[in-house]
Formats: sequence, structure tokens, C-alpha cells
Amino acid sequence: MRVLLIGSGGRESALAWALGRSPLLTDLTCAPGNPGIARHARRVAIGAEEVGALAAHAIAERYDLVVVGPEAPLVAGLADRLRDAGRPVFGPSAAAAAVEGSKAFSKAFMARHGIPTAAFRIFDDLEEARRYLRSPETAYPLVVKADGLAAGKGVVIAGEPETAQDAATEMLSGRAFGDAGRSIVVEERLVGREMSYFVLADGEAFVELAPCRDYKRVGDGDLGPNTGGMGTFSPAPGLDRPSRERLRETIVRPTIRGLAAEGRAFQGVLFIGLMLTESGPRVLEYNARFGDPETQVLVPRLDGDWLPLLLACAEGRLGRQPAPAFREDAAVCVVMASGGYPGATTKGRPIHGIEAAEAIPGVVVFHAGTEIDVSGRLVTAGGRVLGVTATGHDLPAARETAYRAVAEIHWDGEHHRSDIAAPVSAAEDRGGA
Repeated sequence: MRVLLIGSGGRESALAWALGRSPLLTDLTCAPGNPGIARHARRVAIGAEEVGALAAHAIAERYDLVVVGPEAPLVAGLADRLRDAGRPVFGPSAAAAAVEGSKAFSKAFMARHGIPTAAFRIFDDLEEARRYLRSPETAYPLVVKADGLAAGKGVVIAGEPETAQDAATEMLSGRAFGDAGRSIVVEERLVGREMSYFVLADGEAFVELAPCRDYKRVGDGDLGPNTGGMGTFSPAPGLDRPSRERLRETIVRPTIRGLAAEGRAFQGVLFIGLMLTESGPRVLEYNARFGDPETQVLVPRLDGDWLPLLLACAEGRLGRQPAPAFREDAAVCVVMASGGYPGATTKGRPIHGIEAAEAIPGVVVFHAGTEIDVSGRLVTAGGRVLGVTATGHDLPAARETAYRAVAEIHWDGEHHRSDIAAPVSAAEDRGGA
């Protein structure tokens, strides 16, 4: 099979690694890719947001499958163009991708279909939002979210009215996130354990993947601003068999059926950000694509081949595929970031030690923000630069190996969290997949 992969980040690096291991694959092309992806795929210089050029290339080359990694081209309708041209594509339509493209739509959708989530209000008028946020009847802490795509950064947890009003002002003025912040969602802050939960769907049928735990804050102990993700591990405790069945019946099935009933049949991977509360699971958000960095721990744990699963989603026959199985071992990914991230960063810092890290058994280093400079050196090219992933027979073993690999890699200004997959309490250490 000839496959086109869209994207250039850590998620796509992991997908390229996984697809490259499939015996069904004859040729893998990535647009635009990165130096790590180039180890597995031929690169073409078309950006992930150049929807017209991507569609034209995919149609002209008649790929057997197009796998869309990031959310922006999905929200912009790339999958629609490809399906209209008869090309199999793994990724939802623009209508279905609205579950990620608009948090206001997503929350209203959950309310229409009785899907458990946090109580919320939607605002597009700054003064109305400010009146609500300073009202003595408004409970704190709460969460302020930009409506549109904000690269995982458009979320502010506010403990008092001043912080909430500042966030609303920055978003609704367009200063912080442009058009993505022209509307905001204000919702109650849920308390519990976060979990990243994924299902593959073909419009009707769905299958669950292994749950993961993600770390969004930039600093140890969940301190500092939100990021696109500083690390993750799988399997994640907290979902035993009865809990997973409850999750499927109260959240997953109503979501897939509700989207289909509204003419938004979902084909691709649905990422459900969950909070496991004392009252049961609640949806924090939907994403219309694989998570980053969750993909970096999902792909090594699959006991099988990713390519036929993705193709079955694209062709609407997932229900006839064997359910995916995951290995008993664990995986941990530690994100190594540029100095200043998630704020302004400096590009072009030479990276050293990847070869030594990957010489450690069980380690693979996924590239997220790298490039080759004019001197032929591998250098930093973004905020999140590398995802160092390790597998092990259990979580402590995988964690130890991941951090041993991280210690081999360095560049000027690099930083990472030191508490990814740190030991959890016995009460948390149950379930998993």
C-alpha cells in the first residue's frame, strides 16, 4: 500500500514509525514531515495547512490511504475533499471535526445528547462575560477556554475573578488567540483524575484503544501554564472493566450516535479528554485526531499492525476487523522542550545525544520540532522538540529507561518535567488496558 501521512510533529513521527513497520506498506510519503520522520518516509514540501495543495497532491498520486495527523487541516475540510475525490482518508469530515474546532459547538452537542460534562456558559461579548465572572454567584475556581483551535494552550484555570476576567479579555479581544478566541467557554472546574481516552470509529462502529495519562502543565507538580503536553504514559490506572463499560455506554456510544444523527458521522480517531470524578467520568473536551504526546506511547503498545485498523476506519468496515489488543508492557514518553516554552523560544540550537539514547533497549526518540540547518546539523525548530519514549515490563521500568535516555540528550536551554509517570497511590493503581 502507498500511504500519505499529513503533519510534521511528534504525533506524526510516531505514526510514521508505526506505519513503517507494517508488512502491508510499500511506500510512505509525509507532507511536510521532519528529520525524524525522514527515517521512515519520503518527504514532500507541502505544509499541513495547505489544504488545496495537499488534496491536489493526494488525488494526483492516487494514494491507497491518506492519514491526517493534525487538527487544522481536518477542521478546514481536507478529508471532505479527499472523500469527494474517491480517496480513502483516515480523519473526520469538517462537520465531525467541529467537536474539536469549536468548544462552544462541542459543549452544546454534549448538552443536546445528555453526555456528562462540566456545567458551562458560552460568551462572545466581553462585557457580558465580565459581569458573569465578577458576579458573587459565580463559583470559583473555574476554567476559561478559547472556542477555536489554540494548539492546546487556550485554557486558563482561574481561582479568582481577576484571573478569569484577564483571560476573557485576552481571548475575546483577539490578542491571545486571534479568531480562535472570538467566543469563549466558561465552565466549572472538575476535580478528579485526568485521562486521555481514544476510540477508532468508522462512522458507526467503534473500538477503544489503551487509555493514557497526559501532563499538560509545563512544570513539575503540575505547576505553570498549560502546554500542548509535556509527557504521558500508558496504561493509565483508574478504568477497570465495569468503568470502561460505563464509559462506553454513557459517553462513547452517545457521542458516535449523536454525531451520525446530526449528519456528522465520525471516521477517524476520537480523543476524549476525561476527568474521572467521584460522580463518574465527565468529558473535558473532544479532539478529532490522535493526541500528542499520547500517540508516542500508544503506537509501541499495540499488539499488531496499525495500518489495517486505520484503513478499516477510512473504508467504513471497522466492525469486521479484529479488535485491537495491547501488550502487557508499559510505555512512558518524556517531552524535551526548548527554553521558554510554552512562550517564545529560540530555534537553531544543535541537538546532541539522540543516537546514544536510542542505543538503549526499548527506547525510540520521536521528533516534534527539529530541522537540519545549512551545516547539516540537527537543530531545534519549535517549542516541543523531542518525545523520548521507552517501553518496559511495567511502568517503573519504562519510566527509568525513559529518563536514562533523556539524560543522554542535550542542547542549550533544554527543559523537561522530571515527574512524568511518577509513582501513583495504591488507590489509583488499578484498571488500565
